[in-house]
Amino acid sequence: MSGLSVEQQEEFSLAMKYTNSIEIALPRERVAQLLADPVHLPMWLRGVVLHEPVKGMHGQLGTTSRVVMQSGKREMELLETITRRDPVDLHGIPRDVVVHFDRETVGPGMWSDVRDQLTEATPETTLWKSDSEYRFSGLLMRLMGRVMPGAFHKQSQQHMEDFKAFAEHGKDVRDG
Repeated sequence: MSGLSVEQQEEFSLAMKYTNSIEIALPRERVAQLLADPVHLPMWLRGVVLHEPVKGMHGQLGTTSRVVMQSGKREMELLETITRRDPVDLHGIPRDVVVHFDRETVGPGMWSDVRDQLTEATPETTLWKSDSEYRFSGLLMRLMGRVMPGAFHKQSQQHMEDFKAFAEHGKDVRDG
């Protein structure tokens, strides 16, 4: 919770952690390149309305982006900061190197830290593992975190499955 003041950190007391994973039938380097390219976000990230850097370049370490997500009639604006991208160059990645994409997201009543790892399962398949931590403040968000913790886990898995369908078959979530 490095981007928050001590007071804000104390306010975000309810915590939830979970892990998702999925295997993708593409080489790890290609998966990393697709994940890092902002052009593809609307094709697999359901509900993304806007993802624009406000400081830095998209996907680069330290970049902060304004993210607008929509679910039904509800719209939520978040700030996302890339806290780790390793390696920086996603071309010619050595076989034994694990690719890391980490980001911290802050929005109304919530803070999250997501740590993604891409490992080579075989030369032609990639294992994507994602560790997520959410913290909530405010009555409504704390209540949601307590009553519906599975919804966050399920939504994260859905994003991964949507990315897999996009990466492997070119399926666009906007097509219904």
